Amino acid sequence: FLLLFWLLFSLGKSNLNIVKGITFPYFFFFFQKYKEYEKDVAIEEIDGLQLVKKLAKNMEEMFHKKSEAVRRLVEAAEDAYLKHEFDADLQYEYFNAVLINERDEEGNYLELGKEFILVPNDHFNNLPVNISLSDVQVPTNMYNKDPAIVNGVYWSESLNKVFVDNFDRDPSLIWQYFGSAKGFFRQYPGIKWEPDENGVIAFDCRNRKWYIQAATSPKDVVILVDVSGSMKGLRLTIAKQTVSSILDTLGDDDFFNIIAYNEELHYVEPCLNGTLVQADRANKEHFREHLDKLFAKGIGMLDIALNEAFNMLNEFNHTGQGSICSQAIMLITDGAVDTYDTIFAKYNWPDRKVRIFTYLIGREAAFADNLKWMACANKGFFTQISTLADVQENVMEYLHVLSRPKVIDQEHDVVWTEAYIDSTLADDQGLVLMTTVAMPVFSKQNETRSKGILLGVVGTDVPVKELLKTIPKYKLGIHGYAFAITNNGYILTHPELRPLYEEGKKRRKPNYSSVDLSEVEWEDRDDVVSCCVPLLSYCNTDLHPEHRQMTQLEAIKRYLTGKEPLLQCDKELIQEVLFDAVVSAPIEAYWTSLALNKSENSDKGVEVAFLGTRTGLSRINLFVGPEQDFLTAEDKENIFNADHFPLWYRRAAEQIPGSFVYSIPFSTGNLTGWQKLSNISVLSELCNAASHVVHNFVCCSSHVHIKMFFPVPIAQRLKQTLEPCDTEYPAFVSERTIKETTGNIACDDCFKSFVIQQIPSSNLFMVVVDNECFSSLLNCLAHNESLKCERLKSQKIRRRPESCHGFHPEENARECGGVSGLSAKPSLVLLPLLLMIFSR
Repeated sequence: FLLLFWLLFSLGKSNLNIVKGITFPYFFFFFQKYKEYEKDVAIEEIDGLQLVKKLAKNMEEMFHKKSEAVRRLVEAAEDAYLKHEFDADLQYEYFNAVLINERDEEGNYLELGKEFILVPNDHFNNLPVNISLSDVQVPTNMYNKDPAIVNGVYWSESLNKVFVDNFDRDPSLIWQYFGSAKGFFRQYPGIKWEPDENGVIAFDCRNRKWYIQAATSPKDVVILVDVSGSMKGLRLTIAKQTVSSILDTLGDDDFFNIIAYNEELHYVEPCLNGTLVQADRANKEHFREHLDKLFAKGIGMLDIALNEAFNMLNEFNHTGQGSICSQAIMLITDGAVDTYDTIFAKYNWPDRKVRIFTYLIGREAAFADNLKWMACANKGFFTQISTLADVQENVMEYLHVLSRPKVIDQEHDVVWTEAYIDSTLADDQGLVLMTTVAMPVFSKQNETRSKGILLGVVGTDVPVKELLKTIPKYKLGIHGYAFAITNNGYILTHPELRPLYEEGKKRRKPNYSSVDLSEVEWEDRDDVVSCCVPLLSYCNTDLHPEHRQMTQLEAIKRYLTGKEPLLQCDKELIQEVLFDAVVSAPIEAYWTSLALNKSENSDKGVEVAFLGTRTGLSRINLFVGPEQDFLTAEDKENIFNADHFPLWYRRAAEQIPGSFVYSIPFSTGNLTGWQKLSNISVLSELCNAASHVVHNFVCCSSHVHIKMFFPVPIAQRLKQTLEPCDTEYPAFVSERTIKETTGNIACDDCFKSFVIQQIPSSNLFMVVVDNECFSSLLNCLAHNESLKCERLKSQKIRRRPESCHGFHPEENARECGGVSGLSAKPSLVLLPLLLMIFSR
């Protein structure tokens, strides 16, 4: 903040005057031009509610379009499976995504690795892809030619035609895919997968959120882990890996807790005694870290653990905070000496609303009968895990059980995941925020109806920026700004005196749809860069192949001349940008006169003058100095596009009319150019630079908690929730009505007094701080157990799925797993069978 005070000195009064000389005439010309075209402008009242409804309808139509693409894949997959007959001896050469185009030492293609044509495609971030075919990825721990996989790959080949058809219908689609319940992943367009440095591809589609959310209903899960003395060594290692794999299958709609037991109960996270937490990424990683603290000793008292688990699920369900759907207990042990039927009779029979999944660890099967009985009697599943390699596939079995009710109901719920980062399609503006729409794929064979066979999940990724395109920014916000860049590198902006009429209620609407297109062309000259129309989406050039190579300017020309009847353009946006071009044209003449008198102005510090409007129109004029990359086509951060208004525009939009907005570039350490300040070290460096100019004061900028763009105007303290061992910094937000304030900042061993004043007609603040105390304000919060638990218990605000498929009366609960040569004793099976009969 003191830095900004220094900037005023370095900028100098003469520079400020020349900037005013450039920006203020714009307003005169601008309003004069408005008067000339007043007869061509109609003012219409905008109903805010109707505008929102229209935008909502546009987004709904986009959602429907993506969902229909996925639905076509579901229908094709289910029909293909219905017609397919399983062949255990099937030999089929498919395109394996890891092996394609690979050759052996003799130059021959590897098995499953024949030639697969890949061509860079700009729609997929120039990745080499095949837009005619899909290929198949199989996890490293699975056999590529397993009969179940080969048969699944064979019948799912029919999806290729639908993939291509979907892409032709909607060219904005990106990845489309089918994740099989058997573990393979068919992806379109086809692309080569590269193993990691260890030659491994750990990706398993069944662990992805889109798969889990589409395949199953939300669930509350209690995981019981046996840590008695018999679990020492490899068994405990396998048990921990089993728990970790179960956590992989939980998503944000699920809730869980983990209890280790011997003769006592040991909550893996002690502060979460008696409750469940949301299975988000942070919570799952927290529990994984605590698994390493488990060690085996003592005697396993499973009855105590089961009582605790049932009580916890029952109480948590009554809070209304959990999934309010399925509930399950996952038991991981090397054996059970009893069937504990009295406990199940007390808590779970006859409704059996809590499913029991049992995992027998180790090769011995002495107590396996009891564990299988528990699973079968409670609509669960039993499996035995002998080695670490067995963990993944055996854990996945429970997902098939939980999906049974949904499959029997034939409920193809459409699932939209939360937004996530996709690194494969990262562009010049950084990583791409993505969401996925997915639907489950079921077997429609009548003979397997009661088994509820899930074939897999289909989905497609949707960039969030595609969603934002349905809400055009030009319909909202402030209209235009004039700007100038000084030779010190500062951007000075001045908001137009707001649009002529109140924003949100009224909007100008030109009555004409044509204008001299020279007004909107980019004039490429060495000394002057004139007007351009940047990257707003005026026309949809993706719908037809013949339009995909057009620039937006070319598309506008063809649209206005009527030469492309199939070209879909936003008529209202084009009208407004053409109107802006005409109205803002006089500023070009003024800028040209300044450019012709460079010698007079070259010492005044202005290099570039530019104008931006919300319709995406930019006018740029380079006065002096070397050619810059600012506001060029390569400068993605500072130009308009469909989902991005540049920072300099947004900053000015937030300011009151009549004020100047200062945006400060910097070059400190590894950070250079036009960037936002995002860490403390940068502020510290800037503070040091400022202190050399203003010798009597010490800058306190390094004490600002950076969660806002710089500058951060100060008026009142900003409060927020902190986590254990976070670093705490004072932060403030601006109140424009407060022109000056004073206060004290607490340091390690003293207080510093400070004074803050607004600098008139700007977004700047001057901060003066006492220089007697130089202590750092980097205080680490003490480890606070209650604060940590509150963070773990906090939930993301999520809308629950509209339907719950926890159980179905027709599901075959006797499909409950087993091992070769293992069967439950008749006396143990009789009781649950009778309960099943009487409970129907």
